[in-house]
Amino acid sequence: MQVLQVQLEVGPDPAEVGRARRWARSRLVGSGIGDDEPLAETLILLISELVTNAVVHTGCPAVLRMLFGSAGAVGTVRVEVADASGCPPQPRHAEGDDTNGRGLELVDGLADRWGWQPEGAGKQIWCEVDSGGPLTTPAAVVPAGPVVVQGALFGVQRTATGATGVPVAPVNGSGIAQSRNA
Repeated sequence: MQVLQVQLEVGPDPAEVGRARRWARSRLVGSGIGDDEPLAETLILLISELVTNAVVHTGCPAVLRMLFGSAGAVGTVRVEVADASGCPPQPRHAEGDDTNGRGLELVDGLADRWGWQPEGAGKQIWCEVDSGGPLTTPAAVVPAGPVVVQGALFGVQRTATGATGVPVAPVNGSGIAQSRNA
């Protein structure tokens, strides 16, 4: 199966988050996902949170990628944000009046799966949203090696499988994959 991958370089300025949202919305429409569909709204919110985290917490440029199945196929949309910081994401629980600190909680609640892995000297944080049809996640999109699977926000450890159905397991704690459906 073919995968369409689109990518945007995002500068280290919080104003870039709005540009990333506009760019992503146009790419979703181009992939056949209507901009008023709930799937599009969910993906735009996830993109906004992941890009904001990368730009605000690292102060470095980031790269936003979206991966879609072949034209007309229904399945999984994957969002990846890579940055130059090797520090793992730090989920936290925001209190009632806090004005920030909810980004990864939103990602955990809205994405079907999410996680992070080292990428070069930095890291990549990714999430996947199933569009309601058969899964189209290609093997090339699944991390090359096994990853730790756990619900870091809620302390729940789970087992997950990659695109081939083979369980993924810890590799020296180098990354975390999280799945609500695992």
